Amino acid sequence: MFPGLNPKDMAKAMKQMGIKQDEIKVNQVIFKMDEGEIIFENPSVQEIEMGSEKNYQISGENRFEANEEIIEITDEDIKTVSEQCNINEEKAEELLMDAEGDIAQAILNFQSKN
Repeated sequence: MFPGLNPKDMAKAMKQMGIKQDEIKVNQVIFKMDEGEIIFENPSVQEIEMGSEKNYQISGENRFEANEEIIEITDEDIKTVSEQCNINEEKAEELLMDAEGDIAQAILNFQSKN
């Protein structure tokens, strides 16, 4: 942490300042966010206690896994596109999937191709 400083001296100084640090044995740490997850496998985790507050320091190799967006298409959406474009429901569902569930975009895409 600080070059030339003995780790034992550092621990002693931290203890004098009321800072307690312990390593926690952890198999995995996952940060879940709207856009995905950051996953640490077998990380080094330090619990740092200062007064009544606890902080955690995580280090190690990690990977990011993006969330896959789930597109919900209702039967009503399919029926609307099918009727507006005068096509079968299978084709209407394809158009909706291509337009990520956006009814107006699905209809516009169909009209621009025909």
